[in-house]
Amino acid sequence: ARVPLTNGKFDRTEVDLRLGNLLVEAKLTESNFQSAKKKVLQAYRDFSDVFDQQQLPQTGDDYLSYQLLRNVLAAYALRCSFCVLIDARRPDLADAWYAVMRCVKPIELRTDLRISTWQEVAQATPAKLRAFLATKYGIGE
Repeated sequence: ARVPLTNGKFDRTEVDLRLGNLLVEAKLTESNFQSAKKKVLQAYRDFSDVFDQQQLPQTGDDYLSYQLLRNVLAAYALRCSFCVLIDARRPDLADAWYAVMRCVKPIELRTDLRISTWQEVAQATPAKLRAFLATKYGIGE
């Protein structure tokens, strides 16, 4: 996804999956959504339009959940919806997502933001695939 920067260039943000107008960030093995220096995020053209910066999860010099912030900015720029896909056994990742989501200012964008779990997706798959996922990854059945 190409996210506009204030200097007129673009950041080629990594998106795990794009299905039509849906962007998906899948998080299964990584421990968090990373952090980045505040000046890095403030270089995104729409950053202050999209986020309530004072409410975003942050430390003195960094914004937390950098991957989520970039993905939301990508969804905004591309007029897409966005879903983060996590493991249900990781409520900390859900908490991180909701901490970001509550800081999204445009209501239309906020209503296009989603969260789902691998376990929910696995339940919607055919029985054979569900059995494989349960055996191989411990998800599903």
